[in-house]
Amino acid sequence: MFMPGTNVGVVDAKEQVIKKGTDTMKWNKKFKYPTSVRSLINGKRHYSIDNRKLPSVTTILSATQSPEKQASLANWRARLGAGAANKVMNEAAVRGTSMHTYLEAYVKGTGHMDLTHTGLQANVMAQQIIEKGLGDLEEVWGQEVTLYYPDLYAGACDAVGIYNGAETIIDYKQTNKPKRREWIDDYFVQLAAYAMAHNQVYETKIQSGVILMCSKDNLFQKFEVSGKEFVRYQHDFLRKIDQYYKIVPNHKDGQDTKNDQIV
Repeated sequence: MFMPGTNVGVVDAKEQVIKKGTDTMKWNKKFKYPTSVRSLINGKRHYSIDNRKLPSVTTILSATQSPEKQASLANWRARLGAGAANKVMNEAAVRGTSMHTYLEAYVKGTGHMDLTHTGLQANVMAQQIIEKGLGDLEEVWGQEVTLYYPDLYAGACDAVGIYNGAETIIDYKQTNKPKRREWIDDYFVQLAAYAMAHNQVYETKIQSGVILMCSKDNLFQKFEVSGKEFVRYQHDFLRKIDQYYKIVPNHKDGQDTKNDQIV
């Protein structure tokens, strides 16, 4: 064990440009974050950092998913049918990517416009997060930041900086339906994993995370985690690391390149 709303209709094109955030968003590029190449090994996401291939946080979480969660997902796919389930997942992924693009542009101060149906929907969702969630983001250290724990894992967090007075990992999430806190343990584990990586490499003391979420029906939710609860999620992820490398021991050396595909 290692220790540690409104429905989207026709929106005026002028309203599609997300307001720039640089007037109120303070940047402090105090850390030099690494560049990385994402690749797929046997269909699972990895990051190439310093000539090593590290499994992503989501790859580890997927591989160590409980039998109950696996069964729940299988039952959902069976109810909908494979084709319909894939469509729901693909639409959610595209919508989430578009929403992230709007939010990244806002924080960067560049603005963004997408007049596709999905873009219109994502714009309204992003505005909910901007208006109700990003006001407490006081200082930005980086966004879409590649983080890694040497020799163990890597990932990319949506933003990191000072949120509501504390050093914090920030993640944006889209959802088809509103979530209850007890349903999103994996999201908290993900935040905790990113924080451990940041703390290890940059000697920070991040002990809090926030999920800024919006449903496709434009309901905003914010979930925060810190203190003892955050530490518990860190330990949960450490156990999952142990479990993962017992399941896939050859990845510990970062040398499994069969079926390696750049993404």
